[in-house]
Amino acid sequence: MTRRWWTATAATLVLTTAALAHPGTGVAAPDAVPARASAPVTLAADDTALIRVELRDEAHFRQLLADGADIANRPRQQDGRILADLVLTGRQLAALTAQGAVARQVVQRAGDAAQRYTDSVRAAQARNSAGLRAPAEGRGVTAAAVDTLHFLQAYWWTSNGKTFVQTQVATTAAEDPDVEITVTWRTADGTTGSFPLVRFSDAGEYQYHFSVPQAVPAQPTQVTATSSLGGTARPNTPARWPNATPPALPEGYQKDFIDAYLTPVDVQSRIRRLARQYPELVDVIDLPHQTQGYRRTAAGYLGDPAAAAVVVESVRFGAQQMNGVQVRTVDPGRANRPLSASYRDRVLTISLATDGAGKTISTTDQVAAFVSARYPQQFSAFVEDGSAGLPMPIAGPVRLDDGLNGSEVPKKPWTVQALRIGTHRDGSRIGVLAYSQEHAREWATPLVTLEFAERLLANADTDPATRELLDAVDVFVIPTVNPDGANYSFHDANFQRKNLVNHCTGAQRDPANRDSWGVDVNRNYTVGSLFDGYTGASTNCLSGTYAGTSELSEAESRNVIDLAKAHPNIKFAMNVHSYGGYFMWPPGAYQADGRITLPRPSIDESKMFLDSARRIVGAISTERGTVTWPSQTGPVADVLYSAAGNSADQLYYELGILAWDFEVGNDRWNDATGEWEGVGFQPPFDEAHAESQEYAAGLVELLRVAKDHQM
Repeated sequence: MTRRWWTATAATLVLTTAALAHPGTGVAAPDAVPARASAPVTLAADDTALIRVELRDEAHFRQLLADGADIANRPRQQDGRILADLVLTGRQLAALTAQGAVARQVVQRAGDAAQRYTDSVRAAQARNSAGLRAPAEGRGVTAAAVDTLHFLQAYWWTSNGKTFVQTQVATTAAEDPDVEITVTWRTADGTTGSFPLVRFSDAGEYQYHFSVPQAVPAQPTQVTATSSLGGTARPNTPARWPNATPPALPEGYQKDFIDAYLTPVDVQSRIRRLARQYPELVDVIDLPHQTQGYRRTAAGYLGDPAAAAVVVESVRFGAQQMNGVQVRTVDPGRANRPLSASYRDRVLTISLATDGAGKTISTTDQVAAFVSARYPQQFSAFVEDGSAGLPMPIAGPVRLDDGLNGSEVPKKPWTVQALRIGTHRDGSRIGVLAYSQEHAREWATPLVTLEFAERLLANADTDPATRELLDAVDVFVIPTVNPDGANYSFHDANFQRKNLVNHCTGAQRDPANRDSWGVDVNRNYTVGSLFDGYTGASTNCLSGTYAGTSELSEAESRNVIDLAKAHPNIKFAMNVHSYGGYFMWPPGAYQADGRITLPRPSIDESKMFLDSARRIVGAISTERGTVTWPSQTGPVADVLYSAAGNSADQLYYELGILAWDFEVGNDRWNDATGEWEGVGFQPPFDEAHAESQEYAAGLVELLRVAKDHQM
């Protein structure tokens, strides 16, 4: 796609950025940020990477959002800087740099994922060979002179032996963009310190001032906020976060069933194996709407895109005997010949028109229109962008191809499957739905839901608490909502977010855009959608947040909703995404003018959401000390961004299901660079494995929440 801010043409960009050491497992907060180590980073013009970029200001981010940039998560404000994680090509990064942005971290390069998948498989094989455990199968208004401050949040916690504090403070001088707020903390022994907060506005509306977690030497007993206008807040005693601990696991409790990254084919195999192994506890549900499958039409450039070309595309999918079809243009060798064509033996031959002197005179437009009209059941054609009206060259033969590299993936419609787990799978028990990988590139998410499922099944006979849960709760698990996009992410384009359905028309179907086609499944639902006027999705078919042609236009989204509708006992749901370390619930969208959110939950339900979040966040932290920040725990529209047409909103507002969202993969603190660093969609497998273990524990705690709610 062509956008104003993506116009740089530098072939290779060299930037100074933060050192790229892998984030450590320990975390600490930047109360004193050390000097950053610098290293040159090269990104070729056509290469793609996930990059943490320091932007000029908030307006710069808003422009990127309006232009449909591929934004991985909400930007962070840290030490006066705005940091955003973006999927960028070298050209796009060059354009951002020209606008004053600075690259700070390469989170992941496009080529990293294939090696990480291979490494994970080899590691699993090595574990098996060592006999440790066989892997499972396969604005400008002057404020008042003095303002009033109010603490919205003040929490402390410990993680990996370190103590942290995080605060949010709101000022009554909300329209003064220059007000500065400082928080001072005190510990029981009288030690004090302070840190600045940064202003956070969303959709042009002031929300609060906050900071990333700050390291303190011990539990803070008091925090006080003061502003540059002279305002103060009453001293606040920080509360322990999340202040909830799950029951201890019994001796012999079985876990750690994840050995490697799992493709959709692997996931399908795992589902079959669990059904065979635990027939008394498992049903496999074939969801009603088959997806397109790992299939695309075949296409090719007839001519040279750098000079003049027409794109010829098959009407059927390439796997339907259209891959390898040849197309060519020829000179008839005689004067005054009309434009004509023949299609024999899988070769389309286009004979160009000639004038009285025998010179070919057909244009690209004429050839494209002729092919589409003459062979509407076999081919469509359009002029490559920049080739309109040019003489059609003698070209070919070119072989049409669908561009798909996953040879082992079935080329047919895909049946998405769900596991139903429990001792009473008849609708008589409260239901909990866990579903993952709506976004194709989020490889760690099905590891979470499958680890969760296997823990329940493996411990049902030996752990009374697990058996009690399975007696009380009817569990539904969809490990991979978007298998087609996931297959594409594993085999073709690691950063694929959407499904494989191509709704683009005309020149947007140029094969150069193949990695931008598809629908964002989590923008395709009915409540608070783009079609209802809510923000956070796009009508541009090449955008990463393209909402589709209409609400529930996609099989993937219809499967989630139809499963919930078919089982009205489902009262709780968790949508597992990555990355960034969030725990969220509705409302998930707002209208931009005035930042009008979907209706807020009632007081009682809001308390239910937050109390449950504390329990689940506490369970997550038991695995390796990871604590989801309180500032990233809350309604989607408040702690992340507006996500028009997301699944949790439809489940909650339309079906009355208490619906949450995980964003697994919390930022890790890197002592070498003095920065919080993102882990990415496809981190090294050790990190993905750790995420599967801690967030599976969170899902088990969700079952306890549901059981307690039913009592």
